[in-house]
Amino acid sequence: MGPLAGATFVNRLVMLTPASDDQDHIPAILWNDPRVPGRPAAYLHNGEDPLPWMMNGIRHLENAGAHAIVIPCNTAHLWFDAMQKQTPLPILHIVDAVIASLHRHGIRRGRIGLLATAATLQSRLYQSRLHDHGYECVVPDTGDVANWCSIPIGLVKQNRLDAAHQAITPGIASLHAQGVDAIILGCTELPVALPHADRARWDIPIVDSIDALAQAAIAWYLGTMVA
Repeated sequence: MGPLAGATFVNRLVMLTPASDDQDHIPAILWNDPRVPGRPAAYLHNGEDPLPWMMNGIRHLENAGAHAIVIPCNTAHLWFDAMQKQTPLPILHIVDAVIASLHRHGIRRGRIGLLATAATLQSRLYQSRLHDHGYECVVPDTGDVANWCSIPIGLVKQNRLDAAHQAITPGIASLHAQGVDAIILGCTELPVALPHADRARWDIPIVDSIDALAQAAIAWYLGTMVA
């Protein structure tokens, strides 16, 4: 639902697909609708309900012939159950995709740093699922959420990517200094703020929720549509 995050997801879906030519790639439909009301504002401040708008997108995808749904917006998953109840199509959960990515990195236990929107953090969307899988979640202090999460997210939405990178870097450094075993970029604007080429400086995995969801989509397609 963040326009650039949605476009980035499709790019990463293509880049991560094992393919030798066009025909090996995955048929995909992007419904990129910036009219969906802000999810953090709806959750935290009783803003306009985004669910009808999100279901509108799902209906368009159903009518276009989609067989499964992915939503490259973490905070939208606060309405996951409501959406799944209203569609016969499977919706792949972004947090489950991130946990699968941690497993691919060989991290099945440990302390995991998390950067995300204030709504995602307050809802414990990630913390509860991580705890159930044996992880301890380390999150920024309330004041730091604005500096390390909200500001870079907003800058990405304004297409100010260099400024977003400068804003997110102190948050990565702080979590790294706390000795976490991995860091999750738990908002799909944050991987745009911290491009892949800039992640090598850190000696721990930085798990990207866009890439994780793309990998989940690829695994679903290869296991369901190709098998």
